[in-house]
Amino acid sequence: MVSQQQTKDSGSKKLGMVAPQDKSSKEMKSSKKMKFASSSAETEQTSQTTISDDSKTGRGMSTMPRVVKRKLQKLRQIVEYNKRGKGIGQAHSEMQSYIGVLARSRVPLVDKKWSQIPKDVKEQIWEAVDMAFVVGQGGKKSVLTSAAKKWKDFKSTLTRHYILPYTNDKEKLSHPPETYKFIEKAQWNAFVASRLSKDFESVHSQHAQIREKLEYNHRLSRKGYAGLEDQLEETMPGVEIDRSTLWKRARHDKHGNIPDPKVAEKVKLIDELQKQVSEGKVRVDGSKDVLTMALGPEHLGRLRGVGAGISPRQYFNLPKPQRVSFDDRLKESLRVLLQEETNKMEAKAKEEALRMEARTKQLVEAEREHFLSQLS
Repeated sequence: MVSQQQTKDSGSKKLGMVAPQDKSSKEMKSSKKMKFASSSAETEQTSQTTISDDSKTGRGMSTMPRVVKRKLQKLRQIVEYNKRGKGIGQAHSEMQSYIGVLARSRVPLVDKKWSQIPKDVKEQIWEAVDMAFVVGQGGKKSVLTSAAKKWKDFKSTLTRHYILPYTNDKEKLSHPPETYKFIEKAQWNAFVASRLSKDFESVHSQHAQIREKLEYNHRLSRKGYAGLEDQLEETMPGVEIDRSTLWKRARHDKHGNIPDPKVAEKVKLIDELQKQVSEGKVRVDGSKDVLTMALGPEHLGRLRGVGAGISPRQYFNLPKPQRVSFDDRLKESLRVLLQEETNKMEAKAKEEALRMEARTKQLVEAEREHFLSQLS
């Protein structure tokens, strides 16, 4: 028998707890804000293999012991999502941390793209996450996408902090960093060589130039816009949280200040526009909202102030563009051609009628003149 407790429903989110029967009610009350599901028999069998992998000396055991402990107890933490399908809450944060652990420790440190990583490695990451969390429909794709980003960010961190500052110190580069002892020396040496190559120097320079073009940096940490929106909905009940509000709050520091003068100027403009909208002096219409007025048009297919993975069509509920089949396009082309030919024929017929009318007038006038000459 499984018991369950739920906390107050907040919008589209519910928090509660589901635990096996051997847990006491006291333990359940102490975890009211968490939600768990006991593993199935099939999951339990796979859990044993993965737990033995996690028991090896590495970053997984030292950084996420809570997740490993729950896996031993056959508990899966349930991840909650907001109305746009973005993960929120403590379970989502822990899952992201755990994905980072797996991406660092289980994916080889090689100078390759994520698409070139063996499928069995990706499958191991998904199975490990799936045994610790209930991620919902389409969870595998989102988990592996997150793992790809975290693996890339990990390589970037190693490059910026442990390689580029020591390009002239071979001793420093001869061994993996003490913080990441799980990195094999052979992989580390190959990775260092790739990062000191001319090809990487060119790529690094290009990316640095792109990064310099970003003017308004956010200060969200790992909670992202979805976590910020969830937080504001709790602290500002009954207030509509639009993306201009999210954009502003994402650029405040922990003391509520805005250190960047450029950002502060834009925030002031957004505040003024929001005031004018509330007074009815300015009208917003779909994608032409306050943030667009303040920052300018969006890049195609992207949207600021809402986080990755949300398109303008999804956010503004724009109608989905209708797909037109090849036959329909062909029929439309033929219709246009036929209309053009019809217009040409009508114009030609009209021109011919006018010409015949003028010729007839000439003949009538000639006959009249001839008749008058005969009478005279």
